[in-house]
Amino acid sequence: MSRILLKLSGEALSGGKNGTLFDQDVLHGMVDAVRQLVADKHEVMLVLGGGNLFRGAVLSTQLSVERATADYIGMLATIQNALVVRDYFHAHDVDTRVASAIAMPQVCEAYVPKRIARHLEKGRVVIFAAGLGAPYFTTDTTAVQRALELGAKEVVFVKNGVNGLYTGDPKSDQHATFIKEISASSVAQQALRALDLSAVVLARDNGLSLRIIGMSDLSRTLDHTVGSIIKAE
Repeated sequence: MSRILLKLSGEALSGGKNGTLFDQDVLHGMVDAVRQLVADKHEVMLVLGGGNLFRGAVLSTQLSVERATADYIGMLATIQNALVVRDYFHAHDVDTRVASAIAMPQVCEAYVPKRIARHLEKGRVVIFAAGLGAPYFTTDTTAVQRALELGAKEVVFVKNGVNGLYTGDPKSDQHATFIKEISASSVAQQALRALDLSAVVLARDNGLSLRIIGMSDLSRTLDHTVGSIIKAE
């Protein structure tokens, strides 16, 4: 048994399709993969981005909304995604809870680490919403922080359109090459942008390794032959 945290972007939930908020094929693949992990006695946590619903940069640049305000609105988008995924999981017989860093008692429970640990021990999936509850922190950083606080053995970042870490953006850079294994320090030094560098440094400083896989490999979450590994050392 192990405790695993999966981080999915909002774009992954949409399947990368313009004009689509939630791709049912993606949600179906998610629930199948998570159900299997739970059946194999793993304790599963999720962090979801909100980019399929909202981009704070649009408000900041086009409407002069302050960065902190835009970030809070983005946190609300992650709550919406968490509620959608929770209900979809429930409809497919996966017992799931949403824990928000922003108090919303009529909608979901608050983030209380000891309570979350109890949910996990009972075989429930937990989705963390509203990031860390403060502006200037990404959901990548949230994923690493929650994993550290709750003792996850691994954080797996599930990406849409790529199957791991590359030297550049393979969608626009034909010379970008796949990286199977790399140290967190090298990721920071080379400024590789697949993940928020603050999250990479936080993981490195606390001895937590990270993995990056493609959405198509979600059913192989525990298969270390797929994706890329960012080692803590």
